[in-house]
Order: sequence, then C-alpha cells, then structure tokens
Amino acid sequence: MQHGIFSFLKTTLGVALLTAGLSATQAQAQELRVLTHSSFTVPKPLLAQFEKDNGVKLRITKAGDAGEMLNKLILTKANPIADVVYGIDNALAPKALAADVLEAGAPAAAGRKPVAELPAPLVPVDYGYVTLNYDKAWFAKNGVALPKTLDDLTQPAYAKLLVVQNPATSSPGYAFLLSTIATLGEDKAFDFWAKLRANGLKVAKGWTEAYYTEFSQNGGKHPMVVSYATSPAAELFYSKTKLAEPPTGSLSLPGAVFRQVEGVALVKGGKNRAAAEKFVDFMRSAPVQTGMQTEMWMFPAEAGVAKAEAFKFAPEPTAFSAPSDADIAAKGAEWVARWTKVVLK
Repeated sequence: MQHGIFSFLKTTLGVALLTAGLSATQAQAQELRVLTHSSFTVPKPLLAQFEKDNGVKLRITKAGDAGEMLNKLILTKANPIADVVYGIDNALAPKALAADVLEAGAPAAAGRKPVAELPAPLVPVDYGYVTLNYDKAWFAKNGVALPKTLDDLTQPAYAKLLVVQNPATSSPGYAFLLSTIATLGEDKAFDFWAKLRANGLKVAKGWTEAYYTEFSQNGGKHPMVVSYATSPAAELFYSKTKLAEPPTGSLSLPGAVFRQVEGVALVKGGKNRAAAEKFVDFMRSAPVQTGMQTEMWMFPAEAGVAKAEAFKFAPEPTAFSAPSDADIAAKGAEWVARWTKVVLK
C-alpha cells in the first residue's frame, strides 16, 4: 500500500514538474526582448496595448548611447541578448551590417516607403538632425557673437565653450565627426579637431552627460553642445515657466549638420520572431509615430504622419553632410581611432 502511494506521489510530482516546465517554456516564448539606446521613450499606454494585443511581455533593455548599444549587440552575437533592436542609425548601420548581427524579416512596414531611408534589414522609424545647440542667455550676457563657420569654433573667442560626445560611444558624437569629415575632407577635418582640442574642447561620453551635465542651459559650464535641431523645441515644451520662444537655439553651420535616421530590426539568432516582426510594425504605426515625437524629439519616418505642433520651433535644416555609406563602412573605425588619438591622447 505504501509502495502504491509512493508510486502515485512520484507520478503526480513528475506530471507537476513537466507541467511547470511547459509553463516556464511558454512564459519564455511569450517574452519579447527589446534592446534600445538610453533615449528610447514610447508612451507607456501604447507599450501596454502592444503587449495585450500580441500576448507578449516586453523586456526593454536600455544599453547606453547607440554606439554602446551596438557594441554590446556585437559582443553578445554568439548568445543574443535581444530579439529586436531599435536605435541603430545610418552612421552605425554599416558597422551593424558588417558584424552580421541583424536579420531580415517580413514586417509590413518594410514594404512601405518611408520619409527617410536606411539599408535593409533596418526599417526606418524616425529621423532628426544632429547639430550644434547654444544657450541664448549665455551669449547675450557675455556679448559673444554666434559662430558662423566651423573654423570660428577654433578661435580664442570660443575657447572652452563647446562640449561634444565621444564618437566611439555616442551616435550624435559620431554623426558630428562624420559631418566634419564630409565637409572638410579627412586631413583638414582632423586638423580642425586638433585645433578644437587646443581650444579647450570638452568631451562627454554620451548625449545625456553632454546635454544635462555639461551644457550651461542645464547648469554646466559650456554654452555650446552637439545635440539636435529639435532640442530647442523640447526645451520650450518642458519649460516650467511660460516662454514665448525656446531658451536655446540650433546652429546649422556648414559641416556641422548630419541627418540621423534611426531604425528597428530583428536580431540575428533572436527568439520570438513573429512578435519581433509585429514590434517592427508597431514602431511604424501611426500612434507610435505620433506619440514618440514629443518623447524622443525626432521626426516621424512614416509618410503621412503629421508633425507635432511643438515642432514649429524646430525647423528642419536645409543642408546636411555625410560621407558615403561605402566610406563609412570602409573607414569609420579608422576615423574613430584617429579622432581618439587626436582629441583624447
């Protein structure tokens, strides 16, 4: 009798363990791992609706600036840490494609022509303009004229006024470097960077540190920062006091404007492919394209989506510059290494 009870208990326990194992497997299959840069922000109700509509649980990992994010994706290629990635831009796309960390899929959004393009399998989500921003009050108080050329930034009048991001870890920092190379040519560009260093250039790890710690508008010591053409509109939008115009402005200097296009893609070797493709479509859906504008302060890539009212204070620059995709792919790593030697060592 006791033997029968033990047999019954053993069988029952085995079934329970098997059921638990199946439940754990199902729970794992329902999780969608999303890797993003630290600036990723989509309205929470939209994310919750996506989870409900698709029966998944989003696990969003913010992995620093876009350059850091891509480096982590490449380093974990053998055991992918995500199923889908958002935030790889046109400056970083050649590196991502060369590392073979992205995978083609069949989301509907991939077949719709966007406002700004990216190489497949990246699907464009948004675009913006990396450019110099300045603190209006600082320049007015100190009686300093705004610079009109890149060369002006190397002059004594602008000593220790500029903060940029490290292009090895920051996508806007890399974009700004590429813009200077496209305009000045490689050798003259690095001569320019050497002069900037001699003129007291400040280098921050990423955009957040540069803008919220070093920029004088936010309590720092530097009244010029590499940021976005939409940043002044964001300053006005979030201001605690009612303002007629933004407290900052953007400088569309020749050679200092880069059009950045950000995209989303499946991660090679990732799991939950069906949900990952749905997430790609989700990022190009009208609600997300509308809601993200005053969250991430980028223009919508989906054709026909209206721009936010706040963007009337963010006119799009009429000119921008960048090396060819082929040159970025062939020389990008070499340029970053040269920049590091010229500016940091």
